[in-house]
Amino acid sequence: MFHWYRNAAKCYVYLSDVLTTKRKASDPSSKFPWETAFRVSRWFKRGWTLQELLAPDSVEFFSRDHKRLGDKRTLERQIHEITKIAAPALQGTPLSQFGVEERFSWAENRQTMHKEDKAYLLLGIFDVYMPLIYGEGEDNAFTRLREAIDKPLKGEHQ
Repeated sequence: MFHWYRNAAKCYVYLSDVLTTKRKASDPSSKFPWETAFRVSRWFKRGWTLQELLAPDSVEFFSRDHKRLGDKRTLERQIHEITKIAAPALQGTPLSQFGVEERFSWAENRQTMHKEDKAYLLLGIFDVYMPLIYGEGEDNAFTRLREAIDKPLKGEHQ
């Protein structure tokens, strides 16, 4: 999926839990009335949306009431604060320029339906291939992912 998103001209994100018409009284400092809801949107917690955020050059965000909120460039600061993903990664710097542990951290607090998906959603982030084996468990999936990441490195040292 990562490569599919990478080849997309534009990715549209529909945030069903963000409305533009309501401002939380508890956060009058927000620049936009919808910013508080944007910051806690479920979309930023879902596992597979990490690929939707990082792979395409252009990502546009829309609210439940179909208003354009901005794109990953204009909302870069907020997205960085929400996800802890470095701004250069959001700007399109090749992901290989970021350390392994940093890239792992981008998926840390994301939720998936299957435990193994926490590892599988990172395949494109690391540009590695491995078969998906549902039922193998999260630990085994991460072990295989680490081996797939390390395999090219071991080949360079021989």
